[in-house]
Amino acid sequence: MAMAQNQTVPIDVGVVLNMNNSIGKMGLSCISMALSDFYASNSHYRTRLVLNIRDAKGDDVGAAAAALDLLKNVEVKAIIGPPYSMQANFLIDLGDKAQVPIISFSVTSPSLSSIRSPYFIRATQKDSSQVNAITAIIQAFRWREVVPIYVDNEFGEGIIPFLTDALEKVNARVPYRSAIPSMATDDQIVAELYKLMTMQTRVFVVHVLTSLGSRLFTKAKQLGMMSEGYAWIITDGITNELNSMDPSDIDSMLGVIGVKPYVSKTKELHKFTARWQQNNPTLNPGINIFGLWGYDSAIALAMSVEKARLTNAKFQMSNISRSATDLERFGISKDGPELIQALSNTTFKGLAGNFQLLDGQLQSSPYQIVNLVGHGARPIGYWTKETGLVRELNSSNTKAYSTNSNNFGSIIWPGDKTSPPKGWVIPTNGKKLRIGVPVKNGFTEFLEVTWNSVTNSTEVKGYCIDVFDAVMAALPYGVPYEYVPFATSDHQNSGSYNDLVYQVYLGNYDAVVGDVTIVANRSQYVDFTLPYTESGISLVVPIKDNKRKNAWVFLKPLSWELWLTSFCSFVFIGFLIWLLEHRINDDFRGPPLHQVGMIFWFAFSTMVFAHKEKITSNLARFVLIIWFLVVLILTQSYTASLTSMLTLQQLQPTVKDINQLLKNKEYVGYQRGSFVFGLLKGMNFDESRLVQYNSPEECNELFSKGSGNGGIAAAFDEIPYMKLFLAKYCSKYTMVDPTYKTGGFGFVFPIGSPLVPDVSRAILNVTESEKMVEIKRKWFGKKLECPDSSTSLSSNSIGLESFWGLFLIAGIAAVSALIIYVIMFLREHWNVLRCSNPNSSLRSKVIELFRRFDNKDLSSHTFRNTGLRERNICDGDCMERVQKVSSHGNFPQTPQNFSLSTSPSTSPHTNFPPSPTFSNCTEQYLNSPREQMNTMENVMINSQAEAAHVIEPEIELVNPNQDSQMTATSTNEIH
Repeated sequence: MAMAQNQTVPIDVGVVLNMNNSIGKMGLSCISMALSDFYASNSHYRTRLVLNIRDAKGDDVGAAAAALDLLKNVEVKAIIGPPYSMQANFLIDLGDKAQVPIISFSVTSPSLSSIRSPYFIRATQKDSSQVNAITAIIQAFRWREVVPIYVDNEFGEGIIPFLTDALEKVNARVPYRSAIPSMATDDQIVAELYKLMTMQTRVFVVHVLTSLGSRLFTKAKQLGMMSEGYAWIITDGITNELNSMDPSDIDSMLGVIGVKPYVSKTKELHKFTARWQQNNPTLNPGINIFGLWGYDSAIALAMSVEKARLTNAKFQMSNISRSATDLERFGISKDGPELIQALSNTTFKGLAGNFQLLDGQLQSSPYQIVNLVGHGARPIGYWTKETGLVRELNSSNTKAYSTNSNNFGSIIWPGDKTSPPKGWVIPTNGKKLRIGVPVKNGFTEFLEVTWNSVTNSTEVKGYCIDVFDAVMAALPYGVPYEYVPFATSDHQNSGSYNDLVYQVYLGNYDAVVGDVTIVANRSQYVDFTLPYTESGISLVVPIKDNKRKNAWVFLKPLSWELWLTSFCSFVFIGFLIWLLEHRINDDFRGPPLHQVGMIFWFAFSTMVFAHKEKITSNLARFVLIIWFLVVLILTQSYTASLTSMLTLQQLQPTVKDINQLLKNKEYVGYQRGSFVFGLLKGMNFDESRLVQYNSPEECNELFSKGSGNGGIAAAFDEIPYMKLFLAKYCSKYTMVDPTYKTGGFGFVFPIGSPLVPDVSRAILNVTESEKMVEIKRKWFGKKLECPDSSTSLSSNSIGLESFWGLFLIAGIAAVSALIIYVIMFLREHWNVLRCSNPNSSLRSKVIELFRRFDNKDLSSHTFRNTGLRERNICDGDCMERVQKVSSHGNFPQTPQNFSLSTSPSTSPHTNFPPSPTFSNCTEQYLNSPREQMNTMENVMINSQAEAAHVIEPEIELVNPNQDSQMTATSTNEIH
């Protein structure tokens, strides 16, 4: 060992700690044990750290003097310390000037990081690392207000900006900051606690050192602030040193929740703790995390010195004048840059966890959350930046960031309670909330304030008051309050509703209850609860009777779209029925004009079911069945609507919209003190044409005077008022569109008041219960019901949207019948398209199809019966008439060889009509028995018609002797 010592290079290192307290003694012993353990296991290292210990003497000056001595006289390569944040500022500046690393294992103030000195190493976790764990606890229990209590120095102030920012992100407000001097007396602590007792907030975050914290909680318990309803959270400034506190002080902290960095219970830690207790039997209390960080800091410095291959070189002295002070009489370390670089890159697993620096800061570890019960702290959960609050670390069930209070173990709260406090209560000094109420002369159903001159007291009642009383009774805690009218000394209104709401912002009222509307500009100064009435602003105008009967009133029951659709449907159905019946029904045949008239006649006669034509086609009957249903429903609806128009009173508004008011420059009324005045001005209404009213009766009088005669043409107000107004005068006025949306009536509280969410939830409970129905029945009863049913405006005309389904069904039926008929007709006459002359055009084929469509379908049962009946009549009577005519010598000679195959060229008499001839395609078409029968019957009927025409004219016979012969021949041919 002697040979090894002769070969090693000693490196001077300074240690600045408070040697008069347990923390300093513990830190120094841990540092010494760290170097002993490190060099025992690394005996081959060339360098050896030599500790130069200085006492900081517990103040800033002592720490500065100790550091200056180490830099000037010893020329140390690094300094471990100082212990407190207040002492660190000056030391960091000295180290930066001398390029000597300052390594602290207990300075936690986040503000020191802003110095950005490259030679400052924080080998501990800064206080700002724990604010997210604290806010997660606050978020888990849904506390909305938090008061931080901190020591008024560098240590306490450093965390406040980070804490308030983190609380703001979770919608928690900081209404007050309680700063306690580091050397505060007991009287000063009590005075500050009394101030906190008068406030509404009951959640406190304490960030002080152990010595001050023990006194603070002792006094809080004496004042009753460690009882039910309070919530206390302590930072690691106290939690890390609970083992150094007196047991009696810990007893006063029952129910407190604390956070501290988590240290894994490893075998190495257990062995070191046992050895440390053996080596320091008289040192009380035991080791804490600061001692572990001191141990790891010494290890990191020893590793870095070896890695940088430092020598015990002297400082480089700069040009220093003789008049320079002692603060300027030290040099610059040449080894500083290499050493700080080696420290920044040093990583290892220490007793307190992984030692890894980032920008000179030790990386944060998970935080353990403890609950102070009895004489110690019991773990209830953990917090990590990845998973939030968890019951156990490394749990496989945690997949996302959580702030659920169920992730905690069982907690004992102050007052030995198991249920978490709400975090907000009424102040304990007995002060009642001052609830401002407006004073108004009209619409007293909503709110009314009366004064008793005898007792000099006020009585406040109304719908809004009963709702507020019911809501406050539904809260899970009692809230004492009193109503204070917003009035002058002579019991008159002190201002508008905006002025009343602004009083809450000024602090003259704790809340406002009444018919106060939730609007955007007011929400900039106060917070509103959820609305308890419907929202909206509407326009009320007089109505006039529009019962004048004009010549065109019969057109009003149906809209023009429905009239047009009905007309087109009637024409289409008439055309379709004609199409289906034309070839088989004589009622739908005749001259063209007769057939066109039949289409319109038959279609519109179905409207009153007055048609007399017989329908023979099944397709037409199917269409008419559906169409009759449409006609029946349409006519009945028209009749009902027209009857309503002609018999009921037709009421129409005198003003249709706001543009009409602006265009005609009408006078418009609004309720006195309402925000509607500003809304109307924003709509470009002239202020000189805006008239105030206080009550429904006054509004009615203004309407009666008329616009321009000191009255109004319309009134703007909120829907609850307008409903009450219309209930009294429902036969004279009505509301017209548009309706402008508002937030409805709500209760007013200061911004950030914790009462707002609780009252809002209570409003939901009341409005959904029978209690709200009882309140409405009490103050309005049947007032909101209009007794005159004739006040309703006439309904609009019946539109197409009411019948489109019916027309769709009829249209589908009609189109289906049309398609079926066209397919059957084309199939029957397909030869026209298939067997026509190849040279014939499409136009000629279509003309031929239309010609055949125009012919009768003699195969139909209607014409077959008619044809047989005509032939039977002709057999018995036609020849007798022919013979009579022949006997008088007036009948012309008939061809002797008349037959279907006779052509005009072979006829012996050219005066007789030519016989029909058939083309090849027609002969093929006639192969079917049905077509042969149709053709024969057509020829027979045409021949009889031709014979009837031949009888009429007088024909001079060339050869009188041929008279009898022609008669006989004609008779034979006819038969």
